[in-house]
Amino acid sequence: MRSVFTLLILLFISVSYAQDNVKYQEPAAEILELAEAPLAPSVRMDSKGDAMLFLYRSNFKSIAELSETEVRLGGLRINPKTNIGSRTTYYNDIKVRNGRTGPIQDVKNLPDNPRLSYISFSPDESKVAFIHTVENGVELWVIDLDTATADRLTDASLNANVRGAYSWFKDSNSLLVKMLPSNRESLIDAKAVVPAGPTISESEQGVKAQNRTYQDLLKNPNDEHNFEQLAKSELYKVNLNGNKTLWKESAMISSMSFSPNGEFVMITTIEKPFSYLVPYYRFPSTIAVYDKNGKLVKTMLEVPLIEDLPKGFMAVRTGMRNLNWRDDKPATLFWAEALDGGDPANEVAFRDQMFQMEAPFNSEAQPLMKTIGRYDDIIWGDENTAVVYDYWWNTRNTKAYLFNPSNPAKEAIKIWDRNYQDRYSDPGNFVTTKNEYGENTLAMDKNALYLIGAGYSKKGKFPFIDKMNLKSLEKNRLYESSLTDKLENIYDAIDIKKGEFLVRLESKNEYPNYYIRNIKNKKGIVPLTAFENPFKSIQNVHKEVINYKRDDGLDLSGTLYLPTDYEEGEKYPMILWAYPREYKDKSSAGQSTSNPNRFTFPSYGSPIYWVTRGYVVLSNAAFPIVGEGEEEPNDSFRQQLVANGKAAIDAVDKMGFIDRERVAVGGHSYGAFMVANLLSHSNLFAAGIARSGAYNRTLTPFGFQSEERSYWEAPEVYYTMSPFMHAEKMKTPLLLIHGEADNNSGTYPLQSERYFNALKGLGAPARLVMLPKESHGYRAKESILHMLWEQDQWLEKHVKNKTEPDETGSR
Repeated sequence: MRSVFTLLILLFISVSYAQDNVKYQEPAAEILELAEAPLAPSVRMDSKGDAMLFLYRSNFKSIAELSETEVRLGGLRINPKTNIGSRTTYYNDIKVRNGRTGPIQDVKNLPDNPRLSYISFSPDESKVAFIHTVENGVELWVIDLDTATADRLTDASLNANVRGAYSWFKDSNSLLVKMLPSNRESLIDAKAVVPAGPTISESEQGVKAQNRTYQDLLKNPNDEHNFEQLAKSELYKVNLNGNKTLWKESAMISSMSFSPNGEFVMITTIEKPFSYLVPYYRFPSTIAVYDKNGKLVKTMLEVPLIEDLPKGFMAVRTGMRNLNWRDDKPATLFWAEALDGGDPANEVAFRDQMFQMEAPFNSEAQPLMKTIGRYDDIIWGDENTAVVYDYWWNTRNTKAYLFNPSNPAKEAIKIWDRNYQDRYSDPGNFVTTKNEYGENTLAMDKNALYLIGAGYSKKGKFPFIDKMNLKSLEKNRLYESSLTDKLENIYDAIDIKKGEFLVRLESKNEYPNYYIRNIKNKKGIVPLTAFENPFKSIQNVHKEVINYKRDDGLDLSGTLYLPTDYEEGEKYPMILWAYPREYKDKSSAGQSTSNPNRFTFPSYGSPIYWVTRGYVVLSNAAFPIVGEGEEEPNDSFRQQLVANGKAAIDAVDKMGFIDRERVAVGGHSYGAFMVANLLSHSNLFAAGIARSGAYNRTLTPFGFQSEERSYWEAPEVYYTMSPFMHAEKMKTPLLLIHGEADNNSGTYPLQSERYFNALKGLGAPARLVMLPKESHGYRAKESILHMLWEQDQWLEKHVKNKTEPDETGSR
């Protein structure tokens, strides 16, 4: 421990070091070409597979966009000038197609310089609503799909600060819209205000509030005032002619949900007191039901401030939770309540029970089924059929039950009871279809349900469609993909009776495209899209999934790419990119979901760019961390991490592709944490790239990632796993990159700054790059291109052209 105290002393000594004040750079031409390739549009489709939306956007935001005014309050990031989330992803064009083979049409009368978001079909799927952000606010627009024409319904007075800004009335002729209230007060500029006193928080004896290290929280009364003003909305009913009528007075409205028959609306409002410890979604709230004309019917639930939940990932608050509408009934609410006091430490036969209440909501709640694990979800079918899911994180267990809602006394039938990390045995997801209310309910055929499965196996990925008998629970396979040269994904049922399903096909060099597959007539597939591969320079790169074993026999895998200029017999440098994942059993940990036919898509954070620069790339390398029985995965985190890294290098080296002395390792977030640990506790790598990571786990003392235990329960685990505590061992060049505005829980920028200070103070070879305005994931073109430049420079210097250190340690 002496080295730790020495390290802490060093951090308090003023350390002088040079700064590289460079302007934004661009990477090598080969990388730049891939990074700037235009995106194909994303696609949305109506439930019949007829009307299609093509949504276009830029690859990037600009640093100017990220520099627009932003306030960070209660876990939200808001542009107070436009009244929408400051990090919202915008589309810049919409095109439509009516009919599966019709022409793709431009939408007439779209706004100039479109910044479009929150796009949704009307209940009858004849129209599409979206909001458009302008310089001084947010407008509501609607597209008529028959005429492909857009019309503006409101001026720039919507309030999208607390997520969704509107909801369709069920008649598809009007929308319920959050709008700026007439009584909104001016925001307080904290920098211009003289404080009236200190900000004080208190802790009471015995009341434990063990929360994650959330960011962007409220900090003082000024923040409270500003949050309240920005969250307040008035609700208006706006028709398709743009006429509006006040529907509900000003309140901090967070969500609104219509009953299936459209006669009632459930409104959730945020209440006081606010908290400086947790985000807005754990502030007090009220859930009330109104009729469609805005008259209060009943206040269903008043939720107190949630600061002091019991310990553990499965902890929940007591009382009603997950309040929602039954999709198969006109207007029936259902919810779950904890039977264990919300405390996973309490041993009980059943963790949760479900309840329901029909309109007009003045009767006693009707008890429904109890779940062994924590209630997770329900898919309603009809009067006699529903499928209920529960789960328990600690054992990675999930169960599905067949339940009769009309006879709650009848014992639910367990459909499956399985490890949800076991991908090879995954039975799939139940197929749904729209009912008379336009809600998704179980697709039923007399006494049968349908399942769509991903189809992972040792042999590859072969998605399937099963039909399950409700009485025997036996399954009949209706379809299983047999493709070995392409990757197929089955997305949804378009028409169960006709056998029509929406699928997506792709290969390593063929861009993903959508098709209708008919599993009954088997006449082939009907193409819906024809997007071309924009990444021509890497379309013929060698790609394969390799399988290998760890020293303890655990099966591992990764996707291997060879350089575009690969020559047989040549030894190349390699980049290994990974992300550790925790498991409770070796069988699940050893499964592979990688597929060589997955389209080769170089996303902004991908290492694939470097195949154009003469590197072998091992992407998505398996880095399982396993803890079986009473042992937790993190009890042997470091040893397993190093074993995973060694196994990967050994496997590729055995294939004859690489110079194992020139291997880099990289990762983002928890992957960055992995990188720092690997470099500190092994000599496997020539250099590392760690982006947006956390390096001192004592700064996340009430748990992190999949670690439930607090620092005070497992101090040795926190100490052993923290690269910061072992900074004196770092001898390998490490590139640290972090967004200055990272709001991810636990990975605040201080983590990289303090870790770099430690490395610098101890003479380790490191470089710290802080990206202005960037959060946990990077968005601005300038930032991303500079990040790629930094990584390329680092790899060229410390890996491809690696030099051995002299006797003094200099290179």
